[in-house]
Amino acid sequence: MTRRIRIIGVGPGDPEMVTLEAVAAMRSVDFFLVTDKSGTVKQGMPDPLVHARERLLDRHLDRPAVVVRIEDAPRERRAEFTGSDEDYRAAVRAWHDARVEKYVDALAQHEGDAGFLVWGDPGFYDSTIRVVDSLAERLDLEVDVVPGISSVQLLAARHRVVLHDVARPLHVTTARAVMEAVESGQDNLVVMLNRVVDLPGLDDWRIWWGGNLGTAHEELVAGRVGDVLGEIDAARDRLRAAAGWVMDIYLLRRVS
Repeated sequence: MTRRIRIIGVGPGDPEMVTLEAVAAMRSVDFFLVTDKSGTVKQGMPDPLVHARERLLDRHLDRPAVVVRIEDAPRERRAEFTGSDEDYRAAVRAWHDARVEKYVDALAQHEGDAGFLVWGDPGFYDSTIRVVDSLAERLDLEVDVVPGISSVQLLAARHRVVLHDVARPLHVTTARAVMEAVESGQDNLVVMLNRVVDLPGLDDWRIWWGGNLGTAHEELVAGRVGDVLGEIDAARDRLRAAAGWVMDIYLLRRVS
């Protein structure tokens, strides 16, 4: 029997930024598969993003949500095993494969249609579509994707900036690849997935940074890179202390 899987973009954090299409999708499924990273963050600490998803469901569903928590598979992050791009991609593939196994087991134990809640938009630096595609190779699934408002859009709105100059491109990348992009000539970048914000040699560039956008603990910093990196580090520390997690993003631009 065909199972329906709905991958639902739920925006960057504010329940009011969930689209009407996403609300309808959430109300159409029987249960939600939610990865719980409690075992991979600080020992003994609950995963705050699970709680955030539950609050979002409470806000938008017209019935109690059925949330199936799945303990996240361990992910290799040690530098000696992820230093090269090849090693990093291999570690991510292994992590995704382990998640697939856990989702197969969960679907076998629960009947009906399932939903995945994805922060921001499922098409921006998120693994859910790839993981569900692997699931669909093993199970009879009907899959659809509901887009969401991304932190890229919200960053621009919060700082009241256009993400690119007139007729100029925008390069979207990750912290891991930002310096490589700059060295290749990119001078207008949005950077996601930051473990730290470290921009050696770019003191005179301009940065518009946002952390935990769309949440009660949202932080914004903008200015010359060399002048505000300390402010960004302090804001990241405040977010981690207040929310238990940090999701940040920034626009980086060379000043002509």
